[in-house]
Amino acid sequence: MTTLLDKPAMRAASLAARSAVTTEVAADFATRLADMGPALAREHNAKVVSAYWSIGDEILTLPLLEALAAAGFTVALPVTGRIGEPLVFRQWKPGDDMMIGRLNIPSPNPAEPVLMPDLLFVPLITFDRRGHRIGYGAGFYDRSLAALRAEKTVVAIGVGYAAQEVPSVPSEPHDQALDFVLTERELIASATEA
Repeated sequence: MTTLLDKPAMRAASLAARSAVTTEVAADFATRLADMGPALAREHNAKVVSAYWSIGDEILTLPLLEALAAAGFTVALPVTGRIGEPLVFRQWKPGDDMMIGRLNIPSPNPAEPVLMPDLLFVPLITFDRRGHRIGYGAGFYDRSLAALRAEKTVVAIGVGYAAQEVPSVPSEPHDQALDFVLTERELIASATEA
C-alpha cells in the first residue's frame, strides 16, 4: 500500500526516468503527440484545447500546440498565478509574443482572452492507470480541473513517458484524476476505482 510519504520518492524516481529518455525517443514522442492531439480533440468534440508550454526535459509540446492551431482548434495555454489559485487559460496562436510568467514559464500576453478549455493536455511527473498523477506539488492542475469540472464536462489527458508509470499513486480527496494518459507507447484510459 502506497502512502503520501511515498510521493517525494516517486517524484524523484520519475524525474530521473524522464531525464534518461534519449533525444530520439523524445523527438518521436513529440511527433506522436502532435499527430494524435488533434484527433483526440476531435474525438471528444473539443472546441477549446489547452496544452502546456514545455520546460526543461518535459515532452516538447510546441509541435502539438501548432498542430492544434493548424487543425482549427482554439488553443489555450495555462498561466500560473498565486499558490492556492487555479490556473488561468489564455488564448495562444502561433507567432504570438510570449511573456515570461511565474516560475519562468512562457505565457501568453495578459491582453489575450481568458478561455475555458474543453480538453486539456496535462503535464505530469508520475502516473498510474487509475488516472492519478503527481505533478510538481503545488496543486495547480487539481484546482483548475475541479473548477472547470464544476462548470462543464472536460477531458484531461496526461502526457508522460511509459517509464514514469507506477503501480499506484497515493491520492487525496482533492486530487483530480485524469481521463487518459498518453505515452510514447499507448493511450491509457483511466481505470475506474473499485
